[in-house]
Amino acid sequence: MTSESAETNGANHRTFMKRATAVAAVPAAASLVGGFPGTAAASDSPSLPDYAPVSSTSAGPALNADGYFVGQIKGNLYWVTDSYYQAMFLTTRDGVVLVDAPPTTGHNLLRAIQEVTRANGTPSQVTHLVYSHYHADHIGAASLFGKDVVRIGHTETRRLLRIDGDPNRPEPTVTFDDHYVLHVGGERLDLAYHGPNHSPDNIFIHAPDYATLMVVDVLFPGWAPFKGLGDSADVPAWIKAHDIALGYPWQTLVAGHLGRLGARDDATLQKQYIADLLASTRAAEASVDPTPFYEKYGPVGNSWAIFKAYLDAVATAAAAPVVTKYSGVLGAADVFTFDNAMTMIESLRIDFGELGPFGIRP
Repeated sequence: MTSESAETNGANHRTFMKRATAVAAVPAAASLVGGFPGTAAASDSPSLPDYAPVSSTSAGPALNADGYFVGQIKGNLYWVTDSYYQAMFLTTRDGVVLVDAPPTTGHNLLRAIQEVTRANGTPSQVTHLVYSHYHADHIGAASLFGKDVVRIGHTETRRLLRIDGDPNRPEPTVTFDDHYVLHVGGERLDLAYHGPNHSPDNIFIHAPDYATLMVVDVLFPGWAPFKGLGDSADVPAWIKAHDIALGYPWQTLVAGHLGRLGARDDATLQKQYIADLLASTRAAEASVDPTPFYEKYGPVGNSWAIFKAYLDAVATAAAAPVVTKYSGVLGAADVFTFDNAMTMIESLRIDFGELGPFGIRP
């Protein structure tokens, strides 16, 4: 790549992110029909679906002109968001401890840290970087903090990053298996691994002095979970992680996604959403008759069509009452609940052994 093309690509990326920021900054209750500048309105694009308005209770604080918000949680603990992703950091007398480095926030992490440390008179150098898990969407800007930063993560995080070989995600220099207590400049973070959930290595980061928990891709405060139940590698363990999170003594949650912090009521509400989805999925599996799908696609030998038509019908039936109950309660309940129902069906079949019409042949 020539320097000219690199500069052009960089400029295009900055333009895209500014436009994305402009969209994110629109109040959540508003109708986002304008899209990016210079594009047709969504209403003029028949291929784009319409979704229910998002409640204002799902929205976070407004972003600044650079496209981020940084706020104090309590004491020396802060969080930063671009309305899509979140990170957390501690300012100390010896430097900054940062948890995660989402690439969509990127250099705004440095700006946020500078803004805070300039105001409170602490060093701005990031000395420690904690990885919640290995996924690039949460730590893909880790390379911005240089070679001297102490990188801390689970043992499995290091193994997976060695496999990926991504220069933007240097492997941890300090690892642990079960628990690790990080002390820096009079501040403390407790890191714990409770087994796989969203990913094989996802950890819980607790700031006990500030009654704050950070756990990523498990809870989505104010919103329905991302598709595939948060794209989770182990659905039963992901469901169990809700109770693990609630077992911690926290009042504030940094969830890694979207634009606002969470409270305990958010976790309880999502746990109820999952319970309702599970019950609705089981009811749909019991009520949807697979016979028409076998009769239509069986004679032509299209086994995949049988599976798809049946699973789509079950997911549609399972999602409908959940969407109705949570519309206006959880943001975008109508966007991903069908996908979440499909994931729940597959987990019931594969993980729980509830095979439905695909069980042991009599």
